[in-house]
Amino acid sequence: REQIKHTVRRHLEKELQNAYQLKAAIVVDCEQEDMDEYTLRNLGAAAAFYVESTIRRNEIVGVSSWSASMLATIEAMRPLPRPLGARVVQLHGGVGNPAAEAHANRLLNRLAALLHGEAKFLPAPGVVGSADAVPILLADQFVQETMSLFDSMTLALVGIGALEPSQFLASSGNIFSDDEMQVLCSQGAVGNICLRFYDAAGAPISTPLNDRVLSMSLDQLRRVKRVIGIAGGRRKFDAIRGALRGNWINVLVTDRFMADRLVKERDT
Repeated sequence: REQIKHTVRRHLEKELQNAYQLKAAIVVDCEQEDMDEYTLRNLGAAAAFYVESTIRRNEIVGVSSWSASMLATIEAMRPLPRPLGARVVQLHGGVGNPAAEAHANRLLNRLAALLHGEAKFLPAPGVVGSADAVPILLADQFVQETMSLFDSMTLALVGIGALEPSQFLASSGNIFSDDEMQVLCSQGAVGNICLRFYDAAGAPISTPLNDRVLSMSLDQLRRVKRVIGIAGGRRKFDAIRGALRGNWINVLVTDRFMADRLVKERDT
């Protein structure tokens, strides 16, 4: 039975890879369509193994730190056997609720330790109260040093967010208000990567809200050689399909229900 399940997943991975022209697709087993601890753990383990087996020397690795799937990935990773000169970069502002901020910082530090590399934090909020505050934050030396690495990034590990923020992101305080979310919804937003929103076709959503976000832009993300999206669960379908259609990710780690639906509903 396990061999049959393995063969089915491999076939589904190939279909998914071909359907969206991905560099790689990794499909994990799950018991239900909704995200649970079992699925999350499997997503993390699969993503961790992929990173461990494909990371190269002197990589600049970007990480979206407000993500439960990212936490599961880093918890599942083992230390590399030897240093590869990696740098680990926070892809969006990490300042927010003190407890959540400390959690995100630990995540980044742990990944840097596992890779025997250096962590580069983005010491600013992910969402600021006013666009007028952004130039002031961008003038900070440490913010500049981190964001200057975005254009040199070679590998990005990202969660894929639905329109409704996850509990993990909401706890950080780096979210928009309900009224602001209604504006995004009215513009057709279905998901986001690093708080950069896009519609069902993957096209970026352009609103003044974008000017209040401190994170890697979608244009910068598209230029990264390998962008690994780690996400699953029924509520993420539109967000994941939009990310694939927009070519914002080129490696996907997801669950078998999601993979099957993505293949069947690619053009609907």
